[in-house]
Amino acid sequence: MQTARLHPAIETESKAAAPAALRSGVLAALWVPTDAAGKLKRDALARHLGWLKTTGIHGVLALGSTGEFARMSLREREEVLAAIIELAAPLPVIANLSSIRLDEVVSLGRTAIRLGAVGASLMPPSFYPVSQADMLEFFLRAADGVDLPFYLYNFPELTGNRIGIETVSAFADRANMAGIKQSGGEFQYHHELIALGRQKNFSVFSGSDTRLPEVFGFGAAGAIGGLVNIVPELMVEIYRICREGRPGDVTLPAKRMVEVGQVVDQMKFPLNVACGVEARGFDPGAPKTVLSADSATMYRKIVADFQAQFRAWGLPVL
Repeated sequence: MQTARLHPAIETESKAAAPAALRSGVLAALWVPTDAAGKLKRDALARHLGWLKTTGIHGVLALGSTGEFARMSLREREEVLAAIIELAAPLPVIANLSSIRLDEVVSLGRTAIRLGAVGASLMPPSFYPVSQADMLEFFLRAADGVDLPFYLYNFPELTGNRIGIETVSAFADRANMAGIKQSGGEFQYHHELIALGRQKNFSVFSGSDTRLPEVFGFGAAGAIGGLVNIVPELMVEIYRICREGRPGDVTLPAKRMVEVGQVVDQMKFPLNVACGVEARGFDPGAPKTVLSADSATMYRKIVADFQAQFRAWGLPVL
């Protein structure tokens, strides 16, 4: 594997053997409950994860966009990651390392290795525009410094930078690429990524939670979604029917996922996920940012809408 060299300041630590990659399944892009001061509510996290582990999901993405990593310091991310890996066991955990700074990516990645993460997720640097060549260099230097299977994470609506197909291809050729998560509005991009994944031996995970039968029909290997925090039963059922070939009719769970999407889309991401977490009976913690009175009112409405929906479907509110 040929990769770009790291800056000497972050190049010196020796690497351990990388764990086996997670190649398929339904993974929770985990919501992280914190108090009004931003401190992790460990008991709330433990209760939510304890339930998720009973639902048949296959793993966890820690500190993703649903986990609001961008609102945490590096130290806070390390502490949250340690708690998630401990509490999620035996489920495998992929750690999202995304940062605008390469040194933070590598530092958090080495923490993830020490804690036992099975993979590293990485978005492009955000806020400033970045060329595809510079984006590739950023990814390669991160992979050179963190000896884990990598999952690129394309969500241009959040980062402002789209991972082009040529960048994905070049990274797969030169690094330990296990997969990519495709999120956002460019639904048809799944086709190109899945075709390339077949050529380059990496998996495509979809963030299009409400369109899983379609993406599994295209050949996606799994889903990494925020709605797994809320309705994992529906998403696991769709996966088992579409990907594992188990008996069943996907029509009803697929219809219900669309209806979940209609409720959750009344509020901006990711606070809308917290509404569903609360509606299932778990403590979502305090908002990590300020809310207007209008948003606070909408939040309560969505919780009530979800509760009515779940009661009608016979989904337990714990």
